[in-house]
Amino acid sequence: MLPHLIEFATNHYVLSGSFVVLLVLLLLHEMRRGGRSVSPRELTAMVNGGQAVVLDVRAGKDFSSGHIVDALNIPYEKLTSRIAELEKHKAKAIIVVDAMGQHAGTVCSELKKAGYNALKLSGGIGSWRGDNLPLVK
Repeated sequence: MLPHLIEFATNHYVLSGSFVVLLVLLLLHEMRRGGRSVSPRELTAMVNGGQAVVLDVRAGKDFSSGHIVDALNIPYEKLTSRIAELEKHKAKAIIVVDAMGQHAGTVCSELKKAGYNALKLSGGIGSWRGDNLPLVK
């Protein structure tokens, strides 16, 4: 299979090059779509400075097994029906946390459409745990 792919790429270099360029543009667009990512260190500084609130969008059982201190929990599936609960935090940035970053971009897009300043934790709660930062139950 690989020799056929190489042969195709060399015989159709313009088509192959166009595919690569479009793939890179698609990846860049998807990365920007959900807003800016913050590191665990940036999240900590923003929350401690009163500039941000953490929104954990994992399921309730995952949230109760360990979450960032003072994080709000609105499961991803229930966000549209419960978004009004965030109204009192509209003046602050809302940092979206999920398991590994798979839903945070989508949630940030929805929050931005609703007028919120939304950011996402890069790598989700997995990166938080990876940095050996504290979780509460």
